This record gives sequence, structure tokens and C-alpha cells, in this order.
Amino acid sequence: MPKIKIIIDGQTILAELYDTDCAMKIYNNLPIQSQINEWGDEFYFSIGLKMPLDSTATTSVKAGDIGYWPPGEALAVFFGKTPLSKGDDPVAASEVNIVGRLLDDPSILKKLKGSKHIKIEKE
Repeated sequence: MPKIKIIIDGQTILAELYDTDCAMKIYNNLPIQSQINEWGDEFYFSIGLKMPLDSTATTSVKAGDIGYWPPGEALAVFFGKTPLSKGDDPVAASEVNIVGRLLDDPSILKKLKGSKHIKIEKE
């Protein structure tokens, strides 16, 4: 599985992408730089790729999951509760394709809330 680096405010978080068509299109389009939006303990950001939902599509995610959100042409990185959470797990606003996961501890991202820019690149 291809490895990527997520860079926010000089902090590098390692992740991997899964072997799906959606994930490979994202990987082949790296590097990506974008503005970060927050939704609870989720960062999401436009990547400028238009892709449909696939067989991995779900709203049930875990901290550390990386999803592609078609309505926003965006990646979502989940690291804790979102506004739709009933328990400790995040819940996506609508279905996302699960494209990868963080290899580092997702709680690192809680310290980076309020950051404005993100860069994703191949490791």
C-alpha cells in the first residue's frame, strides 16, 4: 500500500492509502495543497478530483480513517468525534469512500486544530 505524508504546520503525519481506484487516483495526483476545514474532530479539504462513491462508501468511520467525500471533492481525515457522533467514534456527514488510514496516532491532529493549510505528498 502506498505511503503518504500529511504535513500541517510543520508536523508530518504518516499514512497509507488502500489499493482502490479512488485511492490510486488521489495518490497519482499528489502532491496536493489545500485549505483545511474543520467539522468536529475531522479535517476536510478540497483536492479537486471528481469521483463517485464506490464499494467502500460508508458513514461509519473510525479515528484514523481517511475518506474521500464526493460532494466536496474533498479528503476527510477523521481523528475524533464529529457533530453526528453518538459515542466516541466519528460519523461522516454523508458517505465517504474509505481510501486510507493514518499510521501515526490520530490524536496528534487534535493539537493541530485551527491550522489553515495542509499538504499531502508521496513518502
